[in-house]
Amino acid sequence: MRDLAFTAVMLGLLPLAAAQPFVGVLLWSWVSFMNPHQMMWGFASGVPWALLVFGTTVLGCLLAREPRHLTVNAVTVLLALFLVCITLTSLVAIVPPVRVWEKWEWVSKVLLGLLLTAALLNSQRRIHALVWLMVISIGFFGVKGGAFTLLTGGAHIVMGPPNSPIGDRNQLSVALLVAIPLMNYLRLQSRHRIVRQGLVAAMALTLFAAVGSQSRGALVGLAATAVFLWFRSPHKLLSGLAIAAGVGLALWFMPESWWQRMGTVETYEADASAMGRVQIWKASLQIALAYPLAGAGFYSMYTREVLDIVAPGTRPLAAHSIWLEVLGEHGFPTFFVWLGILLAGVFYSLRIGALARGRPELQWAADLARMAQVSVVAYTTAGSFVSLSYWDFFWTLLVVLGATHGLVAAAARQPRAAEPVQAARAQQGWRVRTAGNASRPTVAGLGKPGP
Repeated sequence: MRDLAFTAVMLGLLPLAAAQPFVGVLLWSWVSFMNPHQMMWGFASGVPWALLVFGTTVLGCLLAREPRHLTVNAVTVLLALFLVCITLTSLVAIVPPVRVWEKWEWVSKVLLGLLLTAALLNSQRRIHALVWLMVISIGFFGVKGGAFTLLTGGAHIVMGPPNSPIGDRNQLSVALLVAIPLMNYLRLQSRHRIVRQGLVAAMALTLFAAVGSQSRGALVGLAATAVFLWFRSPHKLLSGLAIAAGVGLALWFMPESWWQRMGTVETYEADASAMGRVQIWKASLQIALAYPLAGAGFYSMYTREVLDIVAPGTRPLAAHSIWLEVLGEHGFPTFFVWLGILLAGVFYSLRIGALARGRPELQWAADLARMAQVSVVAYTTAGSFVSLSYWDFFWTLLVVLGATHGLVAAAARQPRAAEPVQAARAQQGWRVRTAGNASRPTVAGLGKPGP
């Protein structure tokens, strides 16, 4: 029954995606971020919904003749360059080709979808809608996981959707931390009190879900995110009290077993799981040093044959680091392109804040930039302990920043709202003075012509 209902909804939305391409972008993003089909129990879980939606959206673009042009900024250019780079590194990979090209196909589809998203993201309304879609997609697991943590007393682990980039508890915890600042952005922009209160509740439950994932990387990311969120909040006292209360309550609620697991952060030498990560980090760096130009290809750290060459005796594992995953799989040139995508998003967030300063009509963009910076901190800190280098959700956030910067830069080139009025008044005053000079008005109280 669930599969039939989901299929009916998707089939009903596909014609709308063909008629309105940006609806297709939202639908594709929802399927990619939330993976709702993976929560089905029957035939719907095996249908390639993302591909169907993407194809329908492309058809809609052709019918609607939209977009008129491709969006060119630092983020989109680097995303396209990254696609070229991973294609070249995959051609010379030493990992078995079947595995390499399987992962390449998935990442390339993500990158093409992002470029299409960037081309259609041309208004504040669309940006706001996409951020709402992002928050709903991840917030669903945050609210659900937070409620589960509260009901079970934190005794069980919160997991993400199966067969997805955030299915593991470590990846899910990063996703939840990245989503919390975006929830706060929507809270700042929402006019209705009920919506604002609902977002506050969602943030609190998502915080509990992140802690309930029992991920040690999430604990590090949570600390960094909390500090930077306070730093980027305009009201330091109130925000500091709220953040401290929320984090403190979540930590106080967790059982003794949670504290014992978190305590292994200080004694990682005695923890087999932690030492396994340290060993695979070393192996990833050794792969990059052995193959500095192109790496060893996708799934290098999972492949026994590769590890036997550079680090004999190391157990195949996930890279457990966004940095070392790209570095080991693709080498230094592609790593710097990947890093450039991230830095381009950070640069745009800083520029948005500078351009929007003193312009009330651009306050929404300034709020989005500030909260996006917090999300970047969450991703880079907590992501240092997980394999989430090709996460479409985070790349979409960077695309959003690029699109927002384009709108803000265009608005900054226009005169302020008050400037046209002042110019008109000045022009009107000049005309009055000109007319007065023609008639040589008298100076009040002197009874003789003025100068």
